[in-house]
Amino acid sequence: MIRVLLADDHSIVRAGLRRIIEESGEMEVVAEASDGQEAIQLVPKTAPDVAVVDISMPGLDGLEVLSRLQALDPKLPVLILTMHEEGQYVVRAIEAGAMGYITKQSAPEQLVKAIRRVHSGHRYLTDEATEALALRIAKGGQDQSPLDSLSMRELQVLRRLAMGHTNREIARAYHISIKTVDTYRARLLKKLGLRNNADLSRFAIQNKLIEA
Repeated sequence: MIRVLLADDHSIVRAGLRRIIEESGEMEVVAEASDGQEAIQLVPKTAPDVAVVDISMPGLDGLEVLSRLQALDPKLPVLILTMHEEGQYVVRAIEAGAMGYITKQSAPEQLVKAIRRVHSGHRYLTDEATEALALRIAKGGQDQSPLDSLSMRELQVLRRLAMGHTNREIARAYHISIKTVDTYRARLLKKLGLRNNADLSRFAIQNKLIEA
């Protein structure tokens, strides 16, 4: 049996994913996490073979969880589960070490196939994600999104600011100073040509970094 950890902040979604996974007959869900921090804590306790992680969770998001899981257990394959098909997310996830990338709109059999494939040491991308990734590679430096100029940390700070987190909360989450968060915020406004946090929120929603 393939031991699976599920991390998603929606209990209904987790219940549906659990049913799909366990009905396959070859997998079992050994742990469920409602946020990123809980997922990180559950890994050493439950020893999953595969982690299925939602990219858009409160607190630590999926990319942050992915990074920390890589440090905690480099051999643990992580399958990113997301609402987003944009190449931006695919590239970030793969760069961060994800073995697979699947959208929530995917058919149930795709989820089972994806878990089976990453467990065997191979990557799994949906057709949509593969197409988005190929398109970004083909474009190279042409017609790049403003998001391409952002570092991983800048992208993370942008998401948190857009969700209404205070500078103090962001500083605590990343173990950095409030002054450093101020620096990131100023850099984001300059790079993106925006004026304030309200603009950052609109930008994040338009680019599907957060849900409206």
